[in-house]
Amino acid sequence: MGIKGLTQLIGDNAPEAIVDRPISSYFNRKIAIDASMALYAFLIAVRADNHLFLTNKNGETTSHLVGLWGRTLKFLKYDIIPIYVFDGEPPELKRDELKIRESNKQKAEKAFQEAKEIGDSEAINKYSKRNVRVTRKQINEAKRLLELMGIPFIEAPCEAEAQCAELVKTGKVWAVGSEDMDTLTCGAPILLRNLNYSEAMSKVKPIREIHLEKVLEGMKIDMNQFIDLCILSGCDYCEKIRGIGPKRAFSLIKKHGNIEKILESLDTKKHPVPDYFPYREIRDYFINPPVIPSKDINPSKLKIQEPDVEGLIQFLVVEQCFNEGRVEKGIDLLIKNKKKSNQTRITSFFKIK
Repeated sequence: MGIKGLTQLIGDNAPEAIVDRPISSYFNRKIAIDASMALYAFLIAVRADNHLFLTNKNGETTSHLVGLWGRTLKFLKYDIIPIYVFDGEPPELKRDELKIRESNKQKAEKAFQEAKEIGDSEAINKYSKRNVRVTRKQINEAKRLLELMGIPFIEAPCEAEAQCAELVKTGKVWAVGSEDMDTLTCGAPILLRNLNYSEAMSKVKPIREIHLEKVLEGMKIDMNQFIDLCILSGCDYCEKIRGIGPKRAFSLIKKHGNIEKILESLDTKKHPVPDYFPYREIRDYFINPPVIPSKDINPSKLKIQEPDVEGLIQFLVVEQCFNEGRVEKGIDLLIKNKKKSNQTRITSFFKIK
């Protein structure tokens, strides 16, 4: 879910922090991709005409693989080097939020089955998307596909966006590709949104590039205040204080400086604080999230490798029923990309702002 209303808040108060660019601008950039979020997006977007997932001959879902294959090839076409990062164990702080999400998915599943019984196509489309889950099997299949393609990936100890942020902060990659705005809260210097759009959509909707340093400059707050702003605006780790949205949270941070002082002055009858509001623990998580330090990551884990041609044919064509001709074209692109992977942007010799 990320931070509620943060994009609009940044646009209103630090518009210079947001730049829209065509995907071609990112030639030879290494970008850390939030893999779980990408798979979730593919499961929602890649559907058959009946609004259901694409499947192989055994009736097993392939939408996540179709999306991952196609988008990765699109990155390579534009000479973008993707580094996929998968979620590890969710933090204990997220336990209640995950329970709420599971309950909502169960309700959506019930509504979906009822819609199928009466043949309501609009409701089928609506509730099938609300019921999307990325399963362990689908994650393992995605990792298998990336390994066969020679595309690097990392398994984070906890949340993927925090590990992505670590890679950017230490200069291992240039930016994070995610729709989750709390990637900024984790300290990622540059966030790219809209990367997972299809080729057609990329032509009409550019990549949105958000720079954290300019966010802080434009809002005239420091990083600790930004984290407190995100907690108050509504994050994945606790309930919001009733009646305080992003704009109100921003004005309170500007006036009082931090959550402690805000709570001291808050009219709790008008703005009741949730019984469970562990803002200190959440703040600590954003400041120091569990990650693999970049220095402990083998450099080879961040490089494109030779594709396994026979393995790709077996997995995609034989097992998953992909079109053989399209797979062969994709393999040709993988091989060509590996041969030219030692090219360097001329701008890599200079500090880019």
